[in-house]
Amino acid sequence: MGMAVHLQRRVDFPMVDLAGIMYYPQYWDMAHRFFEESWKDICGTEYHVILKEWKLGFPAVFNEASFEAPLKYGDTIDCTIWISAVGRTSCTWEYRFENQDGVTAWRATVTTVCVDMQTIEPEPLPDGLKADLQACVE
Repeated sequence: MGMAVHLQRRVDFPMVDLAGIMYYPQYWDMAHRFFEESWKDICGTEYHVILKEWKLGFPAVFNEASFEAPLKYGDTIDCTIWISAVGRTSCTWEYRFENQDGVTAWRATVTTVCVDMQTIEPEPLPDGLKADLQACVE
């Protein structure tokens, strides 16, 4: 069993619609914020360093989600993020958002591909990074 990362953020007013629940595109924005934050825990390196210094990016090439319960203004999102598969150039990320009461609100799967930031062409995952990502597989 791998190492899941647990992160939290609050649902702020600009994230909700007139019904007072989190507007659906905000789930993807939050997922990306958690994705960026998770690199420090998973690989010991900040994502912006990978982008700027290593010149590698990880654009999404596939995603799917299920909305299971609403998140409301003022809720705390407890995000669990883990990796379900690591390939030669790709990595599949799993997300579960729960509210502060442990109710699952959202689940998603996102596959990213390692690319050279200059050419946006796929690159094999660097060995050290690949080992760190594989250690997070559940």
